[in-house]
Amino acid sequence: MVEATSDLLPSSCEGVDSKWVLVTTLDDDALLSSLAHCSLSDFNSIALTSRAFRSFVKDKALYQLRRANGIVEHLIFFSCRRSEWEAYDPNRNRWLSVPKLPPVNDCFCPEKNSLAVSTELLVFGNAATPHLSYKFSILTNEWTCGRKMNTLRSLFGSASLGEVAVVAGGCDRCEKKILSSAEIYNSESETGEWRVIRSMNKARMMCSSVFMDGNFYVIGGIGEGSSGMLTCGEVYDMKKKTWTLIPNMLSETSSGGDQTKETFFAAPPIVAVVKDELYAANYAQQEVRKYDKRCNVWNKVGNLPERASFMKGCGMAFRACGDKLVVVKGPTFGRGLIEISACVPREGESLHWRVLASKETGNCVYNCAVMGC
Repeated sequence: MVEATSDLLPSSCEGVDSKWVLVTTLDDDALLSSLAHCSLSDFNSIALTSRAFRSFVKDKALYQLRRANGIVEHLIFFSCRRSEWEAYDPNRNRWLSVPKLPPVNDCFCPEKNSLAVSTELLVFGNAATPHLSYKFSILTNEWTCGRKMNTLRSLFGSASLGEVAVVAGGCDRCEKKILSSAEIYNSESETGEWRVIRSMNKARMMCSSVFMDGNFYVIGGIGEGSSGMLTCGEVYDMKKKTWTLIPNMLSETSSGGDQTKETFFAAPPIVAVVKDELYAANYAQQEVRKYDKRCNVWNKVGNLPERASFMKGCGMAFRACGDKLVVVKGPTFGRGLIEISACVPREGESLHWRVLASKETGNCVYNCAVMGC
């Protein structure tokens, strides 16, 4: 049974006993180290015990220390309505309340342009509103205006690793061109600004991106002068700061559709990385395939959950969540439920999906991001 909706962290000191004094022989560093080993699910209760503990729980240093010690727990954020987000905590099996986005123009409807980096959820505008950017922090439980990228873009590829996020490609509607440029963001930098990095070898929009083996990959997308899906991928070496083209990385069996047909209204390649292994959801055949990095081929490892997709892959999310693959699917066949299913991929075994949670809703999944902190 899923627990009732609650806040991840208290947004104010209301309910905290101001007379309660923190009594401990531990210094701040030792106390921070102890808190780092507590479960993320317990931080709300810990923060309510005293103002001192609340201050520690809302300190970025706590999450930096957790990451340095390899302690990462995950939260699944998704949006089924404009300006509304929800979150699910798989560790405690509970729903988390997320404040509404600030009032914006009605045309602001993110088209899968979102990502989670460290303790932040970044949400970007669509092709009509690429200048809009918002940031939700679990430390403050508030939305604020996010930093604009150096190039206004939509329909781009994005992925994050720890405190770092990278975006690449996309469409510049003002200039009416497909982009090859890329930018990097560090949530822990003092300026919090996007920084331009070297451009890709090929311009592409509606591409997908992942981090694998510590490097940033861009897969598929629509190239210049073509409505068909590109079959090549590219990898950005985070240390050497160079791009390398990967010919024929994407195949019809991995992406879910015919590469020669119109793909603008289909979803970008639906991919996720678990333990540095790349998986793709084939919505046409309802299959999951695994990428063989050495041979540059895709092999079937199992099926998607029943009725996981419709509208050419749109309306569902396929994500990595720790050691699990997660599918968030919206209402189908008159059932007004959002359903979250997960499985742990194991070498040589077929996928076994388990429903984690479900919730009443009237819309499909517009947007989804998994936060690790």
